[in-house]
Parts: sequence; C-alpha cells; structure tokens
Amino acid sequence: MEHTITPAEKSPVMLPPRKDGKTLSGVLLTLLLAAGVFAAAWWFTRANPKNALAAIETQKPAVKGKEEEDKAGPKAPELDGGVAWLNTSKPIRMADLKGKVVVLDFWTLCCINCIHTLPGLAKLEKKYPNELVVIGVHSAKFDNERDTESIRKAILRYEIKHPVVNDANMEIWRNYGVRSWPSLYLIDPEGVLVARGSGEGLHEALDDAIGKLIVTHREKKTLISKPVDFGLAAEKTQSPLFFPGKVLADAKSNRLFIADSTNHRLVITDLGGNKLAIVGQVGKPGFKDGSFDQALFDDPQGMALDGEFLYVADRKNHSIRLLDLQKKTVSTLAGTGQQGHDRDRGGPADKVSLNSPWDLFLQGEKLFIALAGHHQIWTLDLKKKILTPFAGDGRETLRDGPLPNSCFAQPSGLASDGKNLFVADSEVSAIRSVPLDGEGKVSTIVGLDLFEFGDVDGIGDKVRLQHALGVAWHEGLIYVADTYNSKIKTLDPKTRESKTFLGGSKDGWVGGGLFNEPAGISISGGKIFVADTNAHRIQVIDLKTKSVSTLSLKGVPQVTR
Repeated sequence: MEHTITPAEKSPVMLPPRKDGKTLSGVLLTLLLAAGVFAAAWWFTRANPKNALAAIETQKPAVKGKEEEDKAGPKAPELDGGVAWLNTSKPIRMADLKGKVVVLDFWTLCCINCIHTLPGLAKLEKKYPNELVVIGVHSAKFDNERDTESIRKAILRYEIKHPVVNDANMEIWRNYGVRSWPSLYLIDPEGVLVARGSGEGLHEALDDAIGKLIVTHREKKTLISKPVDFGLAAEKTQSPLFFPGKVLADAKSNRLFIADSTNHRLVITDLGGNKLAIVGQVGKPGFKDGSFDQALFDDPQGMALDGEFLYVADRKNHSIRLLDLQKKTVSTLAGTGQQGHDRDRGGPADKVSLNSPWDLFLQGEKLFIALAGHHQIWTLDLKKKILTPFAGDGRETLRDGPLPNSCFAQPSGLASDGKNLFVADSEVSAIRSVPLDGEGKVSTIVGLDLFEFGDVDGIGDKVRLQHALGVAWHEGLIYVADTYNSKIKTLDPKTRESKTFLGGSKDGWVGGGLFNEPAGISISGGKIFVADTNAHRIQVIDLKTKSVSTLSLKGVPQVTR
C-alpha cells in the first residue's frame, strides 16, 4: 500500500500491496491488458495540475487489440457489477448516457482527497447542466463503507447531486483499471473513453477538456443538450440537526456547542438542550463574518472554548472562525477561505491558506489544529497570530518519531491530558500521542497501518478500530468515537488496552440502536455528549450508569431538508 504525496498536494490513495509485493490493481490491470480490455496510457499530471489535461484531445488511452476500439478510440466499459444505485430511480447503462459528456468519479466516502474533489465536480455540474453527467462510483476502502446505507448518508452529508453506484465488490473499479482514490474518467458523447486522472486539483483542466468536447460534438451533432433528471436521495429528519459533526460540552458555564455541520451552522444550548443561540443561516453554506444571524459557515466541525470566545474549525472554508459569545459576532481568525497546498511554511494567520481543519484543542495561548487535508497538526499562536506546522511531514501514512518527521493520515479528532495531545488519526484507524511541548516524539497508542482496521478489543497491536473520528480525555482514559464501528470505546494510554464502552452490532445503529457513525465526543459534568452524526442527534451517556438518552433540543426548530 502506498500513499504518495506531491508538493502540490495532489496525492491519490493507492490500493494495498499483495503479499507478493505487487499492487492488486497492477495485477488486475496487467490481466485486463492481456485480455484486450482498454488501459489508459497516461495519468493526469499531479505536481502541476494547471497543465494536467493539456494533451487530453491528442493523447487517448491505448487499447491492445483493434477489435476493442472504433476509429475514435476505446469504448468505455459498461457500468456493471454495482450492488445498488443511489440518486437515481434505476441503474444506468452506457446507452443512457449517449449524447452526454460523462465524468466518472471513483471515490470512497472517508477519503479527504475524494471529499475535496466533490466541490469542483459540483461547479462543473452547475456550469454544464445540459451537457454534462457526473456519476460517482463508490469503491470502498473500509468495510463499513460497502454498506449502501452508509453511502446514502454520505451522499446527503456531502450534498451530492448526481447518481452514485455502490461498487462494493470493486467490479467497476477492476473493469476500468482504476489504481487510486480519487480517480476521474472522462467519456465523450459517443461513449469513447477520452482520459483519466488521479488526485486533487484537476478542476481547471477538466473544465477546459469538457468545454472542448462540447464544442466538438455540437459540431458533429452528437451532443444532446438536454438535462437528465435521475432523481435525488432524500431524507426527512425528525431532528433539527443535520449530520452534526462535533460537540463541545462545558459544565462550568452550563453550555453545549453543537457543530450542526450539514446545516452549516452552530447550535448553542444549555446542557439540558434549551436553546441559547443559533449561529449561521440554516442550510446556507458560505463564508461571511458578522452578527450571529448574518454569518455564514461551510461544514463547521471541531471547536475549542476560552471563556466567552469559541474557536471553530470551518472545514470547507479552510479557516478558523472566532465567535464572541457576548457580542454575538463572528470573525475570521485564520485562513483565507481557500484551500492551501503548502505544508512546509506557516506565517501570518490571515495570509496562510489552511486545508480542511477538522478539530481544535486549546492550550493556553496556543490553538492546536488537526489539518485533515494536510495530514498534519498545526498550531496558531493567538497572541502573535502566527500559524506554524507542528507535527507531521504531510505524507499520508503512519510513522512515529520526531515531530517534523512523523506521519499522520487525516487527523480528525483532538484531546489532551495536559501533557500529551491525543489524535484520532482516522485513515490509519489509530490513536496517536503527541507531546504538547514539542520536545518528544510522536507515538502510536493503537493502530498499525492504512489498511489495518476492524473491531477488536485488546491490548496494543492486537487492537483494531475503524476510521475513528473523535476523542475525549477523562480520568486517565481516552474515550474514542470509533466511527465506522458505531461504538464508543475506552483506551488506556499507559497499558494500551482498548475496551468497548457502548454500542456496536448488538445495540448499534442497524437496529435503530445507540449510535450511527458517531464523529464527535465531549465529556463534562459526569456525562458524555456524542455527536451521533448519521442519526442527526446528540446522545447523552451517564458515565456511572451508562444509561443513554437522546438530547431534546428545545427552542431549536425542525429543519425541512
């Protein structure tokens, strides 16, 4: 398994190696070539994305065997092998796409690079509503991601407006010779495979290529300029929340802060669920400072509290926002609103572009930031207003050692015992420990590698988690939101023993039970508050009795989605 990273941050996520050292996809691709099935002869340039598709019209994927191609080039394989289709009333065949420019997006719902690709695809869909069809091919990494219901939830959470096929057995992946997440395939209106590319940063080049195809096929009269309505996924929620990502409880001030992520707002209540304030405009993503009712967010996630100031990781705006809880105003503390690609240099907070900040932890005048998109931990000096890389070199893998040379993989949750920063390192299904003073080394408490995951309690290297997104510290234990296992677990950082605290298959979400992919966790006043993301609710656990209740939000109106 290899996760490559380039300076411009366009890294694809590669398949794991076989025991003989060869990549699974490489073997499959060789077999496909031998069988006379197409294989693309080039990949989009990753280090210089602006020139990625410069030769798209002249360099077509090669085909071994003339019988497999027409004069124009190789025909795109059929979309056979999916176990379910979503956002469409019926399975889609290549014949249904005749006359359209088609982009196939091979993705998996956990992958930050895949998540970063989605806004660009949405822009293209909006720009070419009559000529372009985007189809997501979801070929899962984690076991949980093969479940159609999990994918359906992700479609809603990421606000995807195009059809998606659940390629649970990776049959479409194999037929297309895909090697990494994300991968984009471009097909012309005659069903000919034009090109493919991997990684982020392909939007401009892809836009240019689509524009050229539209002109060409309009002249050839092979383009159908008419929108296609496949039908969208819908979900009627019984909660005013919509995929809450993180939660922060503070018994001292009797306040609960909820990142109502896909409603693009913050909900503030007391610990009993009584509304105190709503910050942002429900269902309206954007990037705007101002009063609580005027400000705009885009997928807010982790938070940190300092008296009457709340720091918020505004993920899709790639920024850190500051809420003045007394004045009821929102300002931008760090980030430019644009995704950053420089992992090596910090600088003035208002000049440096961040990359998907997912969680925060405050220690004195230093704000620690889990930059999921950079696969690093950064810090913000609140006095000097300076951003600085703190831990991780940006390569997406698991490696311990001195802070600058260590490696993380999509860090998404932060907590601390006062000496060490505990990190939910989601893509390696690990919990890492980082010295807050920056003098020691990064160490792994549990977790092994990118493709070592599961649901196993135990000690040390025997423990398996599955894409854990949240952590909290309480009385010597780390409480873990083991997201894809729909469990809350405890972890002793000294003995490395992990135990299931609550949740799982016996009483888990499949049966309408305790949790459905919980992503956020906070402990205060003898209770655990859980952002039960896919169930659109906050679960409250009594630490002593383990009794669980759903927080009733009073004064927060229901939202129609």
